[in-house]
Amino acid sequence: MTAPTSDAILERMMALHPKIIDLTLDRVWRLLDALGNPQNDLPPVIHLAGTNGKGSTQAMIRAGLEAAGKRVHAYTSPHLARFHERIRLAGDLISEDHLTAVLDECYAANNGEAITYFEITTCAAILAMARTPADFTLLETGLGGRLDCTNVVAKPALTILTPISIDHEQYLGNTLAKIAGEKAGILKRGVPCVVGPQEDEAMEVIEATARRLGAPLIAQGQHWHVSVERGRLVFQDETGLRDLPLPNLPGAHQIENAGAALAALRHLDMGDAAYEAAMTSAFWPARMQRLATGPLVEAAPEAELWLDGGHNPAAGLALGAHLAGLPKRPTHLICGMLNTKDISGYLAPLAAEGTSLTALSIPGEANTLPAEETARAAAGVGLAADTAASALDAVRAIVAHTPKARILICGSLYLAGGILRENG
Repeated sequence: MTAPTSDAILERMMALHPKIIDLTLDRVWRLLDALGNPQNDLPPVIHLAGTNGKGSTQAMIRAGLEAAGKRVHAYTSPHLARFHERIRLAGDLISEDHLTAVLDECYAANNGEAITYFEITTCAAILAMARTPADFTLLETGLGGRLDCTNVVAKPALTILTPISIDHEQYLGNTLAKIAGEKAGILKRGVPCVVGPQEDEAMEVIEATARRLGAPLIAQGQHWHVSVERGRLVFQDETGLRDLPLPNLPGAHQIENAGAALAALRHLDMGDAAYEAAMTSAFWPARMQRLATGPLVEAAPEAELWLDGGHNPAAGLALGAHLAGLPKRPTHLICGMLNTKDISGYLAPLAAEGTSLTALSIPGEANTLPAEETARAAAGVGLAADTAASALDAVRAIVAHTPKARILICGSLYLAGGILRENG
């Protein structure tokens, strides 16, 4: 009999709970206990939450720690092309054999009980990381913080809150204060927390939570500052100033993410090589990623093709600001979104920079917003809009009349994942 692959086990896990998201920690605690509580054996944990910038900040911290000679585990979600991307063990993506083994072990230990896909796969990641020697564990929340299934480490080394904005209201609450309360749920008694730039309403909640827990804050604008001067990044905190290269991750918003990463590395006293590498060596796919290979590039040899997975109004603002700073070129958007997102809020900041938008339904995604609805929303914010059956069809239609266009595929990490699988 052929041994099951990780894909087969993952598919089996999808049937263990009727909902994709059901926020509670009860099922996670039960399974972790059955596994021997591996969360207590993780290397020192840096726990990240926030609405935008978690992945980029994590990537910069990892680059810095590795440049300092540290072995680093990293857990992130969702994946783009393959599930293995979610789990990095001591620097390397988890192997197929290792992933299959820990998934199978978790499935057996769960004993058929109800548990969501994200919960059981997070337990598998924790199990793999606990059994592999390393110096640090970078743990990124999936959704929220207080009830997120990564929130099981009693005493992390450090927590980080990246910018918090409105998203996932159906799970986290319909005000910024409620959402901030959920995200601030990762703070732990006595554990320092690096805080990226926040709106006042969110910052008030974070500060109140920190006071209650005695958690020292290392906050942007209070304890550290970051800016761009003469084409360099300048970071300043209470121990001094560092003049560094700009982040290699594109976008003005990455300056703020870089600041949070540097604040974390400075708190850990990692040294100049780490700070430099955090700026120059980080890689995070589908964040204004330039596509260089694949059928889309072959179909548009004179065009610029970019891919971005941002999907909420704050991401739209950051993307619009980045496009505004690029050399002028006709910019055509190809967009697909989930039906749970604020599509008009996302598209409004892009309208001033886009010449047109071609809407897609995300292939294979049950919760996709139909292309026709995306096109209507685009027209509503002033973008000339059309639909296409696929990204390739959209690219071909664009370059038929503008061969040297700038083409940005955007709106969803699920769309981005499909693009990378076909054009990675």
